Amino acid sequence: MLSERLEEALNRQINAELYSAYLYLSMEAYFRSVNLEGFARWMRAQALEEMTHADRFAKYISNRQGRVVLDGIARPPVDWDSPRDVFEKVLEHERKVTALIFDLVALAEKEKDYSTGSMLQWFVNEQVEEEATAEGILGQLKLVGDNGNGLLMIDRELGTRVFAPEPPAGR
Repeated sequence: MLSERLEEALNRQINAELYSAYLYLSMEAYFRSVNLEGFARWMRAQALEEMTHADRFAKYISNRQGRVVLDGIARPPVDWDSPRDVFEKVLEHERKVTALIFDLVALAEKEKDYSTGSMLQWFVNEQVEEEATAEGILGQLKLVGDNGNGLLMIDRELGTRVFAPEPPAGR
């Protein structure tokens, strides 16, 4: 059974994951508005991935006889200056999510909830991948600068991403 503090913290993380999805959907809309369909497709896949993360937390809470409590989702930004600006915000956001996951790990350790600590290791590893991916795309965007051809090449590459959900955890 989850402690009250850990249950509340995991529910806040569900909200953070859903906000992440909301943010990436907003970024998808931005990219569609500037005719960068590959970037938009990448953001859609990212949003779907974040929703599966929220679901993973919800299932875990339920499996530990906790109660999932959903909260309101804040409105994300809707305008950015450029694709580079978007990915600077993506990296900044993923670093915030990493800090939230680390806080959960610390709380699980403090509460001596080793099951939750074990479950959170998947998210620790996931955040390493999320930050590295954002850094890689941002690096490419810095390299091409204002070169339209380079931007279109990145757009084409990002458009190949297909969302593939992870197998459900704990089921």
